[in-house]
Amino acid sequence: MTSRTRSTRTLAFAGLAAGALLAVGAPLAASAHVSVTPSDTAAGSYALLTFSVGHGCEGAATTRIAIDIPESIVSVTPTVNPNWTIEKVKTGEGDAARVSQVVYTAITPLEDGLRDTFVLSAKLPAEAAGDTLEFPVLQNCTVGETNWNETAVAGEDEPNAPAPAFTLTAASAEGDGHGHAASGDALASTDESAGESSVAPAEPSSDIVARVLGVVGLVVGAIGIALAVMTRRSAASK
Repeated sequence: MTSRTRSTRTLAFAGLAAGALLAVGAPLAASAHVSVTPSDTAAGSYALLTFSVGHGCEGAATTRIAIDIPESIVSVTPTVNPNWTIEKVKTGEGDAARVSQVVYTAITPLEDGLRDTFVLSAKLPAEAAGDTLEFPVLQNCTVGETNWNETAVAGEDEPNAPAPAFTLTAASAEGDGHGHAASGDALASTDESAGESSVAPAEPSSDIVARVLGVVGLVVGAIGIALAVMTRRSAASK
C-alpha cells in the first residue's frame, strides 16, 4: 500500500467520522435544553405552548416538571398527559387568583434519553409586542434536579440552564377580544383531545435544524468514501 493510498483512506475515514458525529451529535444538541415552542406569538392571542423535555438529570430519570407562568399571563389551561398528574398552583384570592405554576408529576419516571412534551393553552398578554416571556422550569429527577431559570442575553454566551422563552410579536389586525376568545376555546378543545389520544405536538424548529445538519453530515461522509474509491481505482490503473 502506497503512502498516497493510505492518506486517501485516512481522509475518507475522517470524512465518515465527521459525518457520523454531525448526524448523531446534532439531534442531541438540539434537545439539550428544556424548550418552549408557541403555536402563535402575537400579543393578545391564544396560543398552545409546547414544552419539550428530552433528557434527565445527568442520567437520572425525570419525576416532576414545574413550569412557572409569567405574571402577565392571566389565563392558562394545561393539557392532559396520560403519564403525568397535573397540579395548578394559584396565587392571589377570589377573582384576582391566577395560575402561577403548572406542575406535572410522573406516574412512571421518564427515563433519561426519552422525550416527552407538556402543552399549555395560554392567553398571551396584549400590547406587549417585543417583550420576551420567560417560563422557568424546575426539573426534578430520581437523583438531583435542574433549574432551567437563567436568562439568555443577546450577544453573550448561552447560559448553562436557560429558561424556556420566546418574544411576542405584534397583535393580529384581524382579531379582537371575541375572536381571540373563540379561538382560545377551540385551542383548548383541540389540546385536550390531543392529550387523550396521545398525539405528539409538532416538532420544535430546532429538531428540523438538527435533522438538516444530520443529512449534511452523511453527505460529507459519502464524499469521503467516493474520493477514496476514485483514488484507489486511479492508482490501480497505473
